[in-house]
Amino acid sequence: MPAESDGERFVDLPAVTVNGTQQQTDLPGNWNPADSEAAIYQRWVDAGYFTADAESDKPPFSIVLPPPNVTGSLHMGHALNHTVMDALCRRRRMQGYEVLWLPGMDHAGIATQNVVERQLAAEGRSRHDLGREEFVERVWEWKAEYGGKILDQMKRLGDGVDWSRERFTMDEGLSRAVQTIFKRLYDDGLIYRAERIINWCPRCRTALSDIEVDHSEDEGELVSIRYGDGPDAIVVATTRAETMLGDTGVAVHPDDERYAHLIGTEVELPLTGRRIPIVADEHVDPEFGTGAVKVTPAHDPNDFEIGRRRGLPSMTIMDERAVITAPGPFEGLDRFEARPAIVAALREQGRIVAEKRPYLHSVGHCSRCDTVIEPRLSLQWWVNVEPLAKAAGDAVRDGRTKVHPPELAKRYFDWVDNMHDWTISRQLWWGHRIPVWYGPDGETVCVGPDEQPPSGDGWHQDPDVLDTWFSSGLWPFSTMGWPESTAELAKFYPTSVLSTGYDILFFWVARMMMFGLYAMQDNGERRAVPFEHVYLHGLIRDAGGKKMSKSRGNVIDPLDWMNTYGADATRFTLARGANPGSDMALAEEWAAGARNFGTKLWNATKFALLNGATVDRPVPPVGELTEVDKWILGRLGTVVSEVDELFETFQFAKIGNLLYHFVWDELCDWYVELAKVQFSGPTADGTRAVLGHTLDTVLRLLHPFMPFITEKLWVALTSGESLVVASWPQRSAEHEAYADPVAAARVADVQKLITEIRRFRADQGLKPGQKVRATLSGGGFEALADHEDAIRALARLTEPGDEFSASASIEVGLADGVADVELDLSGAVDVVAERKRLEKDLAAAQKELKQTEGKLGNQAFMDKAPAQVIDKIRARKDTAAADIERIGARLAAMPQS
Repeated sequence: MPAESDGERFVDLPAVTVNGTQQQTDLPGNWNPADSEAAIYQRWVDAGYFTADAESDKPPFSIVLPPPNVTGSLHMGHALNHTVMDALCRRRRMQGYEVLWLPGMDHAGIATQNVVERQLAAEGRSRHDLGREEFVERVWEWKAEYGGKILDQMKRLGDGVDWSRERFTMDEGLSRAVQTIFKRLYDDGLIYRAERIINWCPRCRTALSDIEVDHSEDEGELVSIRYGDGPDAIVVATTRAETMLGDTGVAVHPDDERYAHLIGTEVELPLTGRRIPIVADEHVDPEFGTGAVKVTPAHDPNDFEIGRRRGLPSMTIMDERAVITAPGPFEGLDRFEARPAIVAALREQGRIVAEKRPYLHSVGHCSRCDTVIEPRLSLQWWVNVEPLAKAAGDAVRDGRTKVHPPELAKRYFDWVDNMHDWTISRQLWWGHRIPVWYGPDGETVCVGPDEQPPSGDGWHQDPDVLDTWFSSGLWPFSTMGWPESTAELAKFYPTSVLSTGYDILFFWVARMMMFGLYAMQDNGERRAVPFEHVYLHGLIRDAGGKKMSKSRGNVIDPLDWMNTYGADATRFTLARGANPGSDMALAEEWAAGARNFGTKLWNATKFALLNGATVDRPVPPVGELTEVDKWILGRLGTVVSEVDELFETFQFAKIGNLLYHFVWDELCDWYVELAKVQFSGPTADGTRAVLGHTLDTVLRLLHPFMPFITEKLWVALTSGESLVVASWPQRSAEHEAYADPVAAARVADVQKLITEIRRFRADQGLKPGQKVRATLSGGGFEALADHEDAIRALARLTEPGDEFSASASIEVGLADGVADVELDLSGAVDVVAERKRLEKDLAAAQKELKQTEGKLGNQAFMDKAPAQVIDKIRARKDTAAADIERIGARLAAMPQS
């Protein structure tokens, strides 16, 4: 049945009288989200529906919100993830669980410090002008005034979080957790301080974790340089010529016969006068370039490892601003100024063997300021991840934590099984300061939260702060009061589900797994995991599948959608695209379609109320129901079961599509229309009860995804307190009884017959509301005789009357035989004009068929044409043939004049 775009058939319906009582509804004519959403949400909060009770005897269900940055605002990725989490929590709450959805924010060390430093720069000052203590106070002031905007936006979206338990990664309790776990890891030898190569941002002047580095294919240059002269010369290629000033060796593969005679010798490093050794190392790929690589241990992670293995010294030739510090003519130049200057100097000496420009290669950029990162040897604090990562891998392998979709577990294992030690110190002032003190005689003391730091002359605390991911790695248990034994931990840990994007599977998920398994072992190995299920969704892309970015201008602001279409439409659109592990292409017309779906639901419920549909009386016994009523109840029971099954495997897109098509196609477009006929018959009260029950159930099923409109409609329909605390539908024995295959088959035949009559009417040019006289007969129709009133009403057919003259007929094959439909089209159609139009269309289709057959029969064309072109021509031929058959049938069925 064709579906109206906005459910207009139910608009502006008059009140009717049922059993002597005129039906009314308090629902306004249209659903306007802006008029209702904020008030509905505040009522939920004021009622305490989202506040979890740690002393409850209900089964627990818990999710901790992936903490957004305090500097952040809601984007489509957030909106998707929050929709998923809220849907999970709302369903479990309706199922009788004690639900904790715990919100909070991350202090976002680099991002927040950058924001405040930019403010200071606008004032002509720097953080150093303020000093550390005053600068940190300034950041707290900024947070109080501007931070947390995203939390208000979460309310707009309808997030049912427990606001009474909101946490911040820098609050007192979480700071205590950070200090506690640092001390434990340090005492266990899992935190250490050492010089290693790190990602360094010369703009932010801090170390970066891998997650804080964005890689892109940038244009650069590949320069081949000859080191040494004569037969002992060796050529190396590099994209970073400036780092040659810090070379302390050249490496070749030990099995590369080209360089076997040079291994163990020395070669002069151009421009410096230094001699450096040629060493053998299996890391070198003899097939890449010349098979020889320059080794700069202080400015490249692979070179650093070669240097360690081969005893090569590390020579730092840049400062923290990436300015050259090596003595000589290039000292004081920025790295990007030094690069062409060094190449020019080498060219002048005749040492440039080859130059390739442009040369595309992967370059890391600071995710905060887009500055090209500089690998740099630095003294930093590290976590020895090997034993922690093994435990994190084992917990997924043995099923204590399950990854959804399962195929993404391989990515997780690829990460945890090959994890490098993690640098956790940052050269910032905003963050958790490292709890280590240094003494005047080289002493090092790590201080726990209940210990007094050493004092006296010469003692000072380490100036660095911890990586933001260190504190957010504790999030599942630090937010519930750890290291104290709290009621929240006892009730809600481990959390039930972690929902997040697959893009941070390696970085955040793995860190939480490592820390949870380490810190919570005292709760037993089974309880140590931070979450039982990890649901990974994909990234949001535009309608063409491209990644959203400001530079492309294709970013969609969820607030714009909520302002235009409402929160429910925004959420439902995202849910219908949320296939586990898959990226989602998003277009605005889908949000408009979701809004139309809400309108359809609104108008159908309003229609039901005005026609006396109710939940006050029970659905009649199955023996008293019509076949149409049994059909919709049977379908409803199946939908309830399927929705439950899909929820358990996080198949949100399938749930959304299932509910969309059941509500629009089956409930609104068929059952409601068939119910209209039954409202005037002896089974009217039973049909009203069935319609009320079906809408009640549908609104409950849709509530996790569309909480606002379903709340408004359900309260109007049932006079209940709130859908938030209503019970979740369950398939029951009654549903099994309603699943009548005979009734379902009979209704399917009714639908088929009506659809075919409508199609024929459209082919004949009849207007949708135009009534025509018709007779219905045949064995197939006789089995549907009880549904004749409905068939005539929905197909716009009247009784034949005394002057009936059949001018057109169709046969429809049904389960019990053929149904014959004869129609009197006299006066209903301009036969002459319609015949001319059809004959014109037939000629065009015949011409298309002849042309496509000609091309497909041309062997020379077939030999040269690409396969995709031939496929398109074949498709055109098939379409033309089908059009000829269809139009010919219509012409044959038309009266001659």
